[in-house]
Amino acid sequence: MFGLFESQETKAREAAANWLELADKIWCFRRDLLPAEEAEDLRRNTDGLRLQLKTKVGAAELKQGIESLEDVLRRTGGAFYPKTALVENVEFFLVAAIVIIGLKSYFVQPFKIPTNSMWPTYNGMTPEIFAKPSDEPGALKEAVRIVSRGAWPHRLDAPADGEVLVPVGGSESRWLVHCRIVPGHTWLIFPAQLREYTLFVDDRPVTVTVPFDYDFDWVVSDAFFSNGRVRSPRDFLATVQAKISAGEAVTRLVNGLPTTCVRTGRFVKAGDRLLSFDEITGDMLFVDRVSYNFVRPQVGQGFVFATRNIPGIGLDQYYIKRLVGTPGDTIQIHEPVIYRNGQPISGAQAFEMNARREGQYRGYFNGPASSGARLLLTDDETLTVPANSYFAMGDNSGSSADGRYWGFVPAKDVVGRPLFIYFPFSSHWGPAR
Repeated sequence: MFGLFESQETKAREAAANWLELADKIWCFRRDLLPAEEAEDLRRNTDGLRLQLKTKVGAAELKQGIESLEDVLRRTGGAFYPKTALVENVEFFLVAAIVIIGLKSYFVQPFKIPTNSMWPTYNGMTPEIFAKPSDEPGALKEAVRIVSRGAWPHRLDAPADGEVLVPVGGSESRWLVHCRIVPGHTWLIFPAQLREYTLFVDDRPVTVTVPFDYDFDWVVSDAFFSNGRVRSPRDFLATVQAKISAGEAVTRLVNGLPTTCVRTGRFVKAGDRLLSFDEITGDMLFVDRVSYNFVRPQVGQGFVFATRNIPGIGLDQYYIKRLVGTPGDTIQIHEPVIYRNGQPISGAQAFEMNARREGQYRGYFNGPASSGARLLLTDDETLTVPANSYFAMGDNSGSSADGRYWGFVPAKDVVGRPLFIYFPFSSHWGPAR
């Protein structure tokens, strides 16, 4: 019984201390705004409760003192008391924003991989292609895939009978398949640039819009030209060039301009499924911003860096690549192997798997000058990494605009290393490689 009374008194004293702290805050911030009578009431009741607390009166008397003070605070508290739900919510979100900004700026930063330059180690936005409608997920499964994998469906039906044609070339194309850049929105809210691709069934156009960095060439290659085989961008380019050379191409007007369209050999009827794929979001990961303040990046690590001081990129973004060379290193590519300081490069599993062209790793390639590469164009060419700089390449070098195109990463712009992939819930989920 004694313990119960002691607990009640302790709680009453703690409550009284909290009310006094609030009263002192209101006095400091609002005393010059209060009428003299209200200011006097506030001061008198605050001093009274403080005296009760100091003289260790019982719980019942403390409760009376708290109730008297609370009545005064309701009249004098302004925005401090009583707080509305709106004020409390605003304060909560402001504090949360400050914490998030602090964590992002100094400790851990969330990052989404948009492209497939590091595939298959990390996924950018990738396609999952369905050969026939019976392979497509049902409505419930598709909803689960949207939540768990960020998989957004695209279903295109043929507007007429005829052969599927693929337009190629064009100044706005990401790689090979013709497109145009159009305004749009992400998450239906935020303004963004998108890419609009056009396919033809005979002379009837069908369009599909995808995110700006989405690899639609991958979709077209696998859907119409793969014959069940894993193909690289070079294979796709060679196939398209061979078809054009063999006369397997026609001209169609795309956005008012004559455009070369490659024949696919696939014929459809009106209403048939022309193309079906899910656009699966890129890996979302946390980046460790702390480690590189104390240790230098190591060859073989995936690393994230800002691009604002790389003239060959011209955008203020964040990229993720694999570190290939540190200051003073010499780099050379004998396809499919990178050589660092005269020896096959080591330090990452991706280096070894690319060298063996194992699984989905296709090997490392010299930069194709035809697509804008400036460095490591041939087996004989070497480069030396300058001071205070790093050289980076993508694991999927056949589809990677990396250091071969834009040069070196300034050491001051290195952000950190990949830490943990938190979405989507795929085989990549977990500690980053």
